Amino acid sequence: MAASGSAIPDWSGVTRIGEVLKAFLDRWGQRGTARGAVVVICSDGWERGGTDLLAEQMGRLQRLAHAVVWVNPHKGRVGYEPLTGGMQAALPSVDHFVAGHSLAAFEQLAGVITRA
Repeated sequence: MAASGSAIPDWSGVTRIGEVLKAFLDRWGQRGTARGAVVVICSDGWERGGTDLLAEQMGRLQRLAHAVVWVNPHKGRVGYEPLTGGMQAALPSVDHFVAGHSLAAFEQLAGVITRA
């Protein structure tokens, strides 16, 4: 595990969700992988890249997908507010913002996906 962690420069750090979504949408999204799908993103929203890029790509994703579900492990904490730049950029394009901190939360997630 230690060797794996050291091989990945941003392991256990913030992510580049905007860049990854752009790469996915450019290559696969327009071809139909995201079109009409229920897309689930699991992240705490700490964005390493630009939040403008994330907002733009989330908008693209929302236009293609049937529903966008964002699972945040911190949302289950009492008093949590989505104040990170990444969450602020993403939320306008999210249809369902759910917790992902427990097995019960994942059971609720399954219900959200089923009803989407």
